[in-house]
Amino acid sequence: MADPSSYRPRPGQIPDSPGVYRFRDEHRRVIYVGKAKSLRQRLANYFQDLANLHPRTRTMVTTAASVEWTVVSTEVEALQLEYSWIKEYDPRFNVKYRDDKSYPYLAVTLNEEYPRVQVMRGQKRKGVRYFGPYGHAWAIRDTVDLLLRVFPVRTCSAGVFKNAARTGRPCLLGYIGKCSAPCVGRVTPEEHRELADEFCDFMTGRTGTYLRRLEKQMAEAAEEMEYERAARLRDDIEALRKAMEKSAVVLADATDADLVAVAEDELEAAVQIFHVRGGRVRGQRGWVTDKVEDVTTAALVEHALQQLYGEERGDAVPKEVLVPALPDPVEPLQEWLAGHRGSNVSLRVPQRGDKKALMETVERNAQHALALHKTKRASDLTTRSRALEEIAEALDLGSAPLRIECYDISHLQGDDVVASMVVFEDGLQRKSEYRRFQIKGFEGQDDVRSMHEVITRRFRRYLADKERTGEWADELQDEDGRPRKFAYPPQLVVVDGGQPQVAAARKALDELGIDDIAVCGLAKRLEEVWVPDDDDPIVLPRTSEGLYLLQRVRDEAHRFAITYQRAKRGKRFRSSPLDDVPGLGDTRKQALLKHFGSLKKLRSATIDQICEVPGIGRKTAETIAVALAQAAPAAPAVNTATGEIMEEEPDVTGSGGQPVTAGTADDRRGQET
Repeated sequence: MADPSSYRPRPGQIPDSPGVYRFRDEHRRVIYVGKAKSLRQRLANYFQDLANLHPRTRTMVTTAASVEWTVVSTEVEALQLEYSWIKEYDPRFNVKYRDDKSYPYLAVTLNEEYPRVQVMRGQKRKGVRYFGPYGHAWAIRDTVDLLLRVFPVRTCSAGVFKNAARTGRPCLLGYIGKCSAPCVGRVTPEEHRELADEFCDFMTGRTGTYLRRLEKQMAEAAEEMEYERAARLRDDIEALRKAMEKSAVVLADATDADLVAVAEDELEAAVQIFHVRGGRVRGQRGWVTDKVEDVTTAALVEHALQQLYGEERGDAVPKEVLVPALPDPVEPLQEWLAGHRGSNVSLRVPQRGDKKALMETVERNAQHALALHKTKRASDLTTRSRALEEIAEALDLGSAPLRIECYDISHLQGDDVVASMVVFEDGLQRKSEYRRFQIKGFEGQDDVRSMHEVITRRFRRYLADKERTGEWADELQDEDGRPRKFAYPPQLVVVDGGQPQVAAARKALDELGIDDIAVCGLAKRLEEVWVPDDDDPIVLPRTSEGLYLLQRVRDEAHRFAITYQRAKRGKRFRSSPLDDVPGLGDTRKQALLKHFGSLKKLRSATIDQICEVPGIGRKTAETIAVALAQAAPAAPAVNTATGEIMEEEPDVTGSGGQPVTAGTADDRRGQET
């Protein structure tokens, strides 16, 4: 625990001007970013008697080891720089709104020749028109199903669209009238885009125009005694009205506004946002955050607006934003919002009328969200704290291991030996710091030797950086300000295995002169916890939260190692004899395979036939022919008892010899070392 007075700037050193400041810990990691109208006055609040500080602020300043600042010209620049740094460094003590789901949007891909209506989640894309967000995807699909009667816009994927164009037959929606079938040329690209534009206009709230137009067409069809067409138009009108009823009018005069409400207690705050477009509620979302310091409601609102509009431009920022409290001063935030919208934005607190009543509804939603979150989260916070305390007590550590690293070895019958390193901080996964290793020191299967090599390589890098740059100097970070791969040491190293693996890890650390990092191992068979120089394992109760956390860490390391090993094995199996031809790049390989259709046909081709491929000379063709002849496929393995051809591959096993399961997309997060 650091003493704030040890890094407190000297009197008069801090400028009395707007700026942004960063607190860093002993490892030079940014742990807090803030902005101030006056840096001198704001930073002085942190360097007072610790007893007068909010508990979480006290934790932050005692965790920090230094503070630095950047002077800017205006408060708007400070707001923008604060947002950029929070996004870049992800400081652990900053207000960070989080949610357990990705909200779905109704999207129209106007950047395509034939725009498509679909449900989208995640990062927004350029050239796509978004509506929402919505609480549930089914709500979007119900609305779209109704609107397709009137605006039959394409909803199919690119694959389905191309297949229909190739066969000349539209999909089912094209036959039942819910798609204009541009894939088979029923409408031109211009006519289809006009339909998509009308769909977007309707979704933005301009509904009266289309209803009046359809009613007029229905009346004309009835006068001309085209009763079937009139009935179809009547059904279209009913469909539009049903779609409109799904989002009732809440504000008059077709108002475009976002309403932000906050419910809070001493530790946490919940934010709810209602998106009103054309006077109707078109979307809703909510976030929850820990209150790192004694932050006001106005400050919570400011952080929420930064997160809400930080990546938005144009109409995505509404003309009016209604909030429960205004920051002081409000002008920088208003100017920042106006810069994102491209025109003036009204930021105010509703005082009366429909907007005040709707704000009360949003506040009730925020209060309900906070109560629900605390019900779900209370046990989680308590459980993680108890788990870390139990681990510290069982391993006789001086404090709870806030950073835990776990290592596992994986191989396929001695081939493609790899290792994984996963990181848990405060009991939660830190996937951005996962690492993976190839075993380079030897060949074959030796889990103990592999573990020794991995631990040695990881901490040798840590010591080399530390020795080269000094004790946690600025050079420990890359040019972009991000930490180097092995910048931070853990308090606890966990290995997947028993006494031999633990001894190997401890030996590696001892050889490097590192004696302040605890080591333990978790054996799969009986879930025993092994520590160095102890002949008997530590047996934690099956109900222990500490054991459960160690199991999660171990299983994650095992999964990450297995997935990397499978990827390497798959890459090796996908190798081609053409890879061994010197000077033959990917472009000419693809040209060869495209020309002949398969490697088998290429193998049977003559040198003259290979020379017919553009870019392939005679000398290269001769080299290709020799390489393919030397790499003739081996005969398949045959079961001599049954005569059956053996095609199955052997299972991949980890260091404990257990069968494995498939990996996930998260496996790509690690970096190879």
